[in-house]
Amino acid sequence: MKRVYLDNAATTPMAPEIIQMMSEMMKTHFANPSSVHSFGRESKTVVENARKSIANLLNTSPGSIFFTSGGTEADNMAIKCGIDDHKITHAITSKLSHHAVLYPLEDLETEGRIKLSYIDIDESGVVSLPHLKELLANNPRTFVSIMHANNEIGTIQDIKAIGEICKEYNAIFHSDTVQTIAHFPFDMKELNVDFMAASAHKFHGPKGVGFVYISENIQIKPLLRGGAQERNMRAGTENVYGIAALAMAMEMAYEHLEEEVKYIKGLKSYMIEKFKTEMQDVQFYGKCTDMDNSLYTVLSVNFPETDIAEMLLFNLDILGVACSGGSACASGGSKSSHVLSSINPESKRPGIRFSFSKYNTKKDIDFAIAKLKELFN
Repeated sequence: MKRVYLDNAATTPMAPEIIQMMSEMMKTHFANPSSVHSFGRESKTVVENARKSIANLLNTSPGSIFFTSGGTEADNMAIKCGIDDHKITHAITSKLSHHAVLYPLEDLETEGRIKLSYIDIDESGVVSLPHLKELLANNPRTFVSIMHANNEIGTIQDIKAIGEICKEYNAIFHSDTVQTIAHFPFDMKELNVDFMAASAHKFHGPKGVGFVYISENIQIKPLLRGGAQERNMRAGTENVYGIAALAMAMEMAYEHLEEEVKYIKGLKSYMIEKFKTEMQDVQFYGKCTDMDNSLYTVLSVNFPETDIAEMLLFNLDILGVACSGGSACASGGSKSSHVLSSINPESKRPGIRFSFSKYNTKKDIDFAIAKLKELFN
């Protein structure tokens, strides 16, 4: 049976070049990077070269990059350590934040360690900068966590403007950039961001490896205690070949960024046009149709009310179309999307997220549209 994969915001297929590199490195660089013998030093060199490469791509110093198991650990490290070590008692986030941000902040609020404020958002999911200023002006020093681009509806926030506001009020600024690292250019010298998170599997690297960017202006203690790895900032033997693959995936992404962005935007535009011309009463969440203000990899679609709404994803899967209802990180459960509920709480229309990569084609989109027409017509 023919199948198409349109769930790249959940995870991307690994690039064949990276699979080959990892396979070879598993044979040659198996040693613990903490070991002082030649085998260990060779593994350590791989880790440090990857750190330098990533830092160069982000225009920052290698000392600001700390490897983690992925975006969730990076977010938790930034939030818990940033708040605890700086004795922060007030935090601001958006109700559209990923659960890797919302849950640790909610835990700290439940424990009575912080007051948690939610910034106003408009119908597209864009945060209110005037409200941010108001919250910062009327509270003690604050930890602000605003994700760069939403993983479900694709709305992009102006993190440069947010960073400047945070700097004005001496706030600590964390941004979940898991959906945008290696998809958009970053110049950390131009951004007043204290923490950022990344995960390799979002840009054709392996699962289980990512990093947290920590500004040189911020000092925190480690979240995980044990060994002295990552310059005493993250205990645990380094995932050497995973780290090498993370760096290689970023290098490949940025080397071909312009052409891949153009190609994937073309796929997204093609699917939007297909929906408009071949299906009735289809709407789009957030700023999905605005190519300059949304993730070019994500198209979040709002379909007409239907008796098969709860089975829509299942039926599409049976027909060979892989996609998500909101966030794939939670789609295995029965809960509705907290993001879609926040921007349109009364709607009974089903929402589906289609997300693209360089490995998709227009034929994939034609196939998906044909199967959707079977279900709705």
